[in-house]
Amino acid sequence: MTADGKTTLTRRELLRNSLTALGVRLVGFERFPSLVSNQGSNKNIFQGGRYLGPVEFLGEGRIPLETPLGEGLDGRLYTDLSTVTPENPTIPTKRFYVRTRASELLDVRKPWVVKVTGLIEKPREIGMPELRRMVRPAGLHLMECSGNVRLAHFGMLSVADWAGTQINEMLDLFSMDKAATHLLISGFDRYPVPSSTSVAGASWIFTLEELNSAKAFFATEMNGAALTKDHGAPVRLVVPGWYGCASIKWVDQVTVLGEGAATTSQMREFASRTMQQGVPQLVKDYHPAVIEQAAMPIRVEKWLVEGTIKYRVNGIAWGGAHPATGLGIRFSSEFYSQEQFVPVDDFEPKANDPWTFWTHAWTPTKPGLYFIQLRVNDPSVPARRLNAGYYVRSIEITDI
Repeated sequence: MTADGKTTLTRRELLRNSLTALGVRLVGFERFPSLVSNQGSNKNIFQGGRYLGPVEFLGEGRIPLETPLGEGLDGRLYTDLSTVTPENPTIPTKRFYVRTRASELLDVRKPWVVKVTGLIEKPREIGMPELRRMVRPAGLHLMECSGNVRLAHFGMLSVADWAGTQINEMLDLFSMDKAATHLLISGFDRYPVPSSTSVAGASWIFTLEELNSAKAFFATEMNGAALTKDHGAPVRLVVPGWYGCASIKWVDQVTVLGEGAATTSQMREFASRTMQQGVPQLVKDYHPAVIEQAAMPIRVEKWLVEGTIKYRVNGIAWGGAHPATGLGIRFSSEFYSQEQFVPVDDFEPKANDPWTFWTHAWTPTKPGLYFIQLRVNDPSVPARRLNAGYYVRSIEITDI
């Protein structure tokens, strides 16, 4: 407390407060360079070392992880990414993030059908027994909420092993009109209490080519078991490579459309989060809600290696149409500096979906607060969120 009665904040407190206030709007971090360069490849230097413990990320709120919170449209569950490893790349269903919890009005005890209408020869209903006969393993796929933010530890990001029915196989069950170009996929979305944060109306419109290219499917299983209600049981859409807002849960209707359709309320609600230009009113003006290349640290470890304190940064890379060929990393204790990124030590790109794990050894020269930022080495790769500092995380180093 100063003489004039004003509270003096420590630098650590200032960092926490500033990051909390900034929320998801951190921009301009593409100019944040490193104060410490990594000296060559350090892939194996931790062999024989002694693990001393984790270093927590700062300014990320106090939201409980992997605990169901709220109800309905306001219901959430955030995954703890710090526990993910290359040996266990999938997230158990009970830990897989939830953006909207099942409505109290949802009754899955009754026979569930998916109604198909629109530009088809005649309307029809597809029951779950018929849908399940077409279920095939779909593999590991990543899902990320378009509202995945630092204040929730970026906990709306998960990978599961899915099974379901390919969209194309379901479309073969009926004859579409020649004018058919789009599918409106809708899900049960009625709640007894209005939401304070979201708009009801779970539906998204895709071109047939978008669904085909993404190899979208109607999922009925995840991680070897039937879907849970909070994860969309009895059937949900999964669109690999797209943000989770497009992967409609509790699917109960498919409408075949032609050109000129208007966007749905859900598409308009998530326009800014899916990086649209304004709020498109027509589907033809809405860009695909694809996840661009992204990367971030998920765990920082302190080690004692041959009498020296060293830090191992563990992270993931995901998104993009193709795996990134290389990543750069930097550690900055100041917002603006002129030093460059250095190559991530251990990064062997395998697949953009679900994710690739990487590690980097770092020896800071002095204690202090550091921002950790990554970038894709190829500037032609779309990575708007990554380049804007969306996935920057910060730590405090006390021991060197």
